[in-house]
Amino acid sequence: MLVKRVLMTADTIGGVWTYALELAQELGKQGVEVALATMGAPLTPQQRQVSQQIGAQSLAPIQVFESSFKLEWMEEPWEDVIKAGEWLLELEARLQPDVVHLNGYAHGGLAWRSPILMVGHSCVLSWWEAVKGEPAPASWERYRQEVRRGLQAADLVVAPSAAMLAALKKHYGVTQGRVVPNGGDRDRFYPLEKKPFILTAGRLWDQAKNVAALEAIASEVSWCIYLVGEGKYGSNEPQRHRGHGEGGGEGDSPVFLGRLSPEELAGWYAKAAIYALPARYEPFGLSVLEAALSGCALVLGDIPSLREIWGEAALFVPPDDREALFSAIDSLMGDSSLRTSLAKSARTRALEFTPERMVLSYLDAYQDLRRLKCKG
Repeated sequence: MLVKRVLMTADTIGGVWTYALELAQELGKQGVEVALATMGAPLTPQQRQVSQQIGAQSLAPIQVFESSFKLEWMEEPWEDVIKAGEWLLELEARLQPDVVHLNGYAHGGLAWRSPILMVGHSCVLSWWEAVKGEPAPASWERYRQEVRRGLQAADLVVAPSAAMLAALKKHYGVTQGRVVPNGGDRDRFYPLEKKPFILTAGRLWDQAKNVAALEAIASEVSWCIYLVGEGKYGSNEPQRHRGHGEGGGEGDSPVFLGRLSPEELAGWYAKAAIYALPARYEPFGLSVLEAALSGCALVLGDIPSLREIWGEAALFVPPDDREALFSAIDSLMGDSSLRTSLAKSARTRALEFTPERMVLSYLDAYQDLRRLKCKG
């Protein structure tokens, strides 16, 4: 029951794009053709270039089919969701994949001919509960219904952490599923001589990342805090800076670097002594994995998913306890041996989450789906 071709959806806005490219690249190394159907926003020139480079290096073809259909969590998305479904079915009919790999929920209930694997990377209801401390309001009821319908129709549900799988069970009645952790490429992320600065990266506008907590303590911390990503994140607009991070001396902290290329971001990870993400919600945390591979000491939000993944390899702080965040960072700044030890533990742990491990787990899942489809 060898799988030779996969149709995979991917949004272009967050970490799912990075995950999808990583997985497509690894599937290509295994001789599996991948068709990536993108939604959410048009590919940026940078994203298009990276996808072309990966496709050129692959042993099997990687095709990218672009769209800008709205995603199910966006404002008034449902007309686009229907059109996207029609488009996806047309792609399936044309490509005849062995498996359809959905990285969103709403299209699970389409009239697919192929077996369906659905990955739950995050969801609005669990995000809202973690970030707002209360259930999502009634305005999200259709979203809940559509996501539940999609999940119930999938042949196999996968999540990157047991915590995320538990959230899908709680909010949408998923009865069973499989945990497949994400993988990070050790060749792209590497430690260099560390410099005295603190880094965080991601969607700065997302309250789940809790970057505002770092803003709040920045004036008390003797090292500079650098922010990589897009969007305003708190009460003030941070300073834009174009130099390379050597820590302090370039203006008030925090310093906003904006959106960087993958190569530029890898360079910042490589030199950062500390990576801080006091997240309220993070189903896996690809940025944390990349920072750990780069030899950063980790200061993370004390939430189940990050505890599950990083165990003793990080310092954990309650997301809303800014005194605890300052204390954890201050302890690392003042103790180089502790910082080095924690960074070593984080990298050792990160090296367990390999792309090879990830792709073999997905190939097992694909083959299980194929066997079940044939029996059916």
